[in-house]
Amino acid sequence: MVDLLSLAQHQTYPASALYVVATPIGNAADITLRALHVLTQVDRVAAEDTRNSAQLLARYGIAKPLLAAHQHNEHEAAARIVTHLQAGERIAYISDAGTPGISDPGAKIVDAVRAAGFATIPIPGCNALAAALSVAGEGFSHEVANTQGGFTFIGFLPTKFKQRAVQLQALALHPHAMVFYEAPHRVLETVSALSTILGSQRQLLIARELTKLHENVHCATLAEGLIWLQADPNRQRGEFVLVVEGANPAQQSSASQHDELLQLLLTHMPVSAAARLAAALTHTSRAALYTRALDLQEKN
Repeated sequence: MVDLLSLAQHQTYPASALYVVATPIGNAADITLRALHVLTQVDRVAAEDTRNSAQLLARYGIAKPLLAAHQHNEHEAAARIVTHLQAGERIAYISDAGTPGISDPGAKIVDAVRAAGFATIPIPGCNALAAALSVAGEGFSHEVANTQGGFTFIGFLPTKFKQRAVQLQALALHPHAMVFYEAPHRVLETVSALSTILGSQRQLLIARELTKLHENVHCATLAEGLIWLQADPNRQRGEFVLVVEGANPAQQSSASQHDELLQLLLTHMPVSAAARLAAALTHTSRAALYTRALDLQEKN
């Protein structure tokens, strides 16, 4: 039988380098052979949560000195990592789950290491974004002009109502699929905001607890998705990836007409009155139009 780990040994792994290593997002079996090899070769591991990472490494029979490197100490951690690299060490950086630097700490550390003149080497693997998109299928992205269908990764939306509404309003005409991350205690609020501002009939893929025991993938409209989540409290548990359909040409045209109407109304009345009248005339969400009217007023 082929020694599978030996397959990872055919590439060189230079000293004085930072290895950014992807780890499983739930199922511990999703670690790559190359990640295991690198984690056995490095001198120490910088980790977002040293306790969680110690337990993960122990499952693979790996014991390494750990260095805390999270969002609250990235500058200090980066300086310590650079010092170790200057001493000729190999350092691995891992986040709590998935690929570091994608809605996880790590980007500032990579910048600091590169600025200090040391190599940063990606060791790819699990990523919740890619996992959700792989089962989304067609129909989430719409071509405009000569652009190809694609997706835009948004990550976590702001928790405050106004900031979240402003960001979603800015995405209302975006033609490509949009990917959001969300926590269980905010998922209902977020899906409701998506439905109100982007339109309740857009397609939504809800990917919950990916790769874990209670993994669930559900596809519906935004309106149906909210009802589905509300129907069973268990569906609101776990970590979520939400893939939302981009604006189709008809929605883009309609939104442009709404802007023209709002701009006209704003020359004669306050924002709240303009949004209320525009909502009555267009049968569109008053909240969405109010947010858009505020944005238009600030630009004028």
